[in-house]
Amino acid sequence: MTTNGAGAAERSTEKVWSALDSFRIEVPSWGFANTGTRFGKFLQDAAATTIEEKFSDASQVNALTGASPTVALHVLWDLPGGKQDVSAIHALEKKYGVRAGSINPNLFQDQGYKYGSIANPDPEIRKNALTHLLDSVEIARALGSKDVSLWIADGSNYPGAQSVRRRIAWMEEVLAATHAALGSDQRMLVEYKPFEPAFYHTDIADWGMALELARRAGPKAKVLVDTGHHYQGTNIEQIVAWLLHLGALGGFHFNDRKYADDDLTLGSIDPYQVFRILHEIVSARESERAEIAFMIDQSHNMKGKMEAMVQTVVTAQELYAKASLIDQERLAELQDACRLVEAEECFRSAFWQDVRPFVREWRIARGLPADPLEALAESGYVEKIARERKGANAQSVSSYA
Repeated sequence: MTTNGAGAAERSTEKVWSALDSFRIEVPSWGFANTGTRFGKFLQDAAATTIEEKFSDASQVNALTGASPTVALHVLWDLPGGKQDVSAIHALEKKYGVRAGSINPNLFQDQGYKYGSIANPDPEIRKNALTHLLDSVEIARALGSKDVSLWIADGSNYPGAQSVRRRIAWMEEVLAATHAALGSDQRMLVEYKPFEPAFYHTDIADWGMALELARRAGPKAKVLVDTGHHYQGTNIEQIVAWLLHLGALGGFHFNDRKYADDDLTLGSIDPYQVFRILHEIVSARESERAEIAFMIDQSHNMKGKMEAMVQTVVTAQELYAKASLIDQERLAELQDACRLVEAEECFRSAFWQDVRPFVREWRIARGLPADPLEALAESGYVEKIARERKGANAQSVSSYA
């Protein structure tokens, strides 16, 4: 007969293993390439310089963690030939064993987008932006990708310089046309950001604007939450709870930040916030959780690309495991009884629990390295790709991704 302590350990193991078996988090192709800030960038010898190198790196992350079978693609950077590049992506999927994930259009880099893309006063530029969105939907369909993920950099820097209200109508028109082109199993995820690059007004500045635009576009449009896209002190988990309640949460771009959209590795600044967000996910109905796309969106300027990506996925797994350990029934009882301290302790005791032994055992049982970062270091993969890519990276100082 097992003791209560042994029984509790078994239940914890079962919860963690079940959570990890279902947890998937998508890696971004651009997270493996040289990126930077508005001031410049520091090149890394091991950074990916081609789409094949990005698939190779993504494959290594998945092999080490068992959690990232898909890689998000950026249309302009990864498929410069548009639909003509789809066959090449299919070949890379077969070669490296990871699939194309969300498809991300580019509505911020073209010189024509100086005053906006889908909210530009020029109808020809709005038409060009819509054409790019429709092409992206077709690319997603050809690749079997469910999500077309939209970040709109439109806005203005000076009061009176643009009509806020007319720009709303222009956005609604373009998003509705994009939604109409979606296949039966596709979604459109609408992201928001309070500022940058526009500093007076950003056209989709918060979750309420994104939600209303998604609603007006149609039922296949959902909201995407980037954890770095909020003002200081924003209660992101409350936003998540509302979007879950409304059936409008499509997915996440996970990263961390100290001040603004810093794109730091997940959990490096505030792991407790990530835990609180994941609690809202874990406590939701299973049907609601199944529809949420977990994605990483980070710029690894200082850390090594591969090391930072593996570290991020491992951190996400550990925090998701912690959230799975919350005794939801007991927590609800304490909340309803307004037993505040006990409820808080029930909640945060799961956060303080060291889940690494559980996760390590799960990895071993699933044929994965017990310590993914250690396995990456011992594999020699980073040193190998650094030697192979050093020359190409030295010549890429003028390219963005």
